[in-house]
Amino acid sequence: MLEQMGGVSGLIYSTVPVIVFVPVNSIWGLIPAMIAALVVAVAVFAIRLIRHEPLSPAISGLIGVAICVFIAHRVGNAKGYFLFGIWTTLVYAIVFVASIIVRWPLVGVAWNLINGEGMAWRKHRRTLLAYDIATAFWALVFFARYLTQSELYDHDQTGWLAVTRIAMGWPLTALSVLATVLLVRWATREEHVDEAREERELS
Repeated sequence: MLEQMGGVSGLIYSTVPVIVFVPVNSIWGLIPAMIAALVVAVAVFAIRLIRHEPLSPAISGLIGVAICVFIAHRVGNAKGYFLFGIWTTLVYAIVFVASIIVRWPLVGVAWNLINGEGMAWRKHRRTLLAYDIATAFWALVFFARYLTQSELYDHDQTGWLAVTRIAMGWPLTALSVLATVLLVRWATREEHVDEAREERELS
């Protein structure tokens, strides 16, 4: 799952445009800040291309920065740069919660699709519970990001928006991935125990 995000380097790369955008805006204004963020995003894309790293995260990152810059330009304020990310986290949180409600927790679906293991895990109660908890953990992280950043946005705290975006970005993502791995390992172990028990009963 971490690889799908571009690995650790991808998570770090995603913070660079934000780190550049805020101080440039403070010193030279919005237009130079937007240009600087786009230049940095293109540079990150070029670096990943030269180093033959996965391009999907770099492309999505470049598109994301372009959208953020466009919104900032339309809003006419530096805080608009963060609006897309704020609403995106809310959408993610809602989708993750909805997947638990309909009994198709997204962590379980994604994990088993990536590993090509099908959807038999849904028949195991404890396995399903583990994926529910992992999915709920991600939803909680997204909700926390949304509530914190939307409050700062409403109070025009652009600098703190950058700080919280970084502080609640890759560190919390890494924590979520760790929690997911631990829960999935437990779920897999429980699933194998159930399968072994069923085989013994049938024999």
